[in-house]
Amino acid sequence: MLLAGDCFISCFLNWTLCSSEDTIKDLKKLIAAQTGTRWDKIVLKKWYTIFKDHVSLADYEIHDGMNLELYYQ
Repeated sequence: MLLAGDCFISCFLNWTLCSSEDTIKDLKKLIAAQTGTRWDKIVLKKWYTIFKDHVSLADYEIHDGMNLELYYQ
């Protein structure tokens, strides 16, 4: 199990429990359920890398406790 941290623009930190086999789309759906937003409007980034929906967290080497940038478009 991974514990991915998502840093909101307003500096609100939200921890989401997920598996390394989950895709970015699965993580977005978990975040959307916790925040009350639409999952398809969420953009996850790390520096300049925008994460694609069909790729797993393990492929992006997202590990336990890693912070991601969350944007809402």
